[in-house]
Amino acid sequence: MRKLSRHRAALIFVGPAVVLLAVFVVAPIFVALAASFSDLDLRGLADPSSVDFVGLDNYRRLLTDPLFGTAALNTVLYVVIGVPLIVVCAMAIALLLNVGTSRLFQGLRAAYFLPAITNIVAVAVIWGYLYNTDSGLINYLLSTGGVEPVPWLDQPVVAKLSLILVGVWKGAGFNMIIFLAALQGIPREYYEAAELDGAGPWQRLTRITIPLLRYATFFVTVTTTIAWIQFFEEPFVMTDGGPLDGTLSIALFIYQKGFNLSDFGYASAASMVLFLSILLVTAVQFRLRRADVEY
Repeated sequence: MRKLSRHRAALIFVGPAVVLLAVFVVAPIFVALAASFSDLDLRGLADPSSVDFVGLDNYRRLLTDPLFGTAALNTVLYVVIGVPLIVVCAMAIALLLNVGTSRLFQGLRAAYFLPAITNIVAVAVIWGYLYNTDSGLINYLLSTGGVEPVPWLDQPVVAKLSLILVGVWKGAGFNMIIFLAALQGIPREYYEAAELDGAGPWQRLTRITIPLLRYATFFVTVTTTIAWIQFFEEPFVMTDGGPLDGTLSIALFIYQKGFNLSDFGYASAASMVLFLSILLVTAVQFRLRRADVEY
């Protein structure tokens, strides 16, 4: 009887979360999967009888759509450049801030974490001013050194790198907190024993600290990779995918096809490709992690 009541209590606590997860996460995935095999558009939402089954046509369109190819390539570049930068920057900041516990260091922690909770519209306004080619602060500072104005958001490659910088600035603070928590969980006895053995600061960092941060590093890598694959807010607010689709991501491609052009079937197919990409990349990361643990 006691065991039964314990299970009932667990269901009471877990049940609402499971229901919300099923309604707002699992169900939309199946809806998108069904829509990806149809020609659903704005008219189809009002009159479901007008929706036709098209099979794999939407997926074939994706394979031959140069715009989707551009978005996929841009997303790959976002992931390849953005993920290592965030992991390295977040870990480096955490290592520096873990040195002290004074009010200065506490204030710096808050300052580094602030971008993670700042509204993206406010971020876009600030960085849009900084990146302005003619009157931006960055180009003004560069001009004092005789450097020509840089087209931060007007040239495809430069605009891509500029958005990556904004993404790293915004995402490093949150992951810094994760690394800080992991650092504070490392027993001091390890460092004291290493000092007795004559280990210097670099040896303690590379032989104790970084290896013991492997679980935090793995978590940050997985979550950051997923976030960069879904990279949307910065290109949507700051460049709308331009110039010349140079900053277009898959997530923004889905938004444009679905909400701007009302081609919901095609957008659903692209969203399923994005969903499967996230599953595949995450599965590979977990497999590599398991192999490393077994080794």
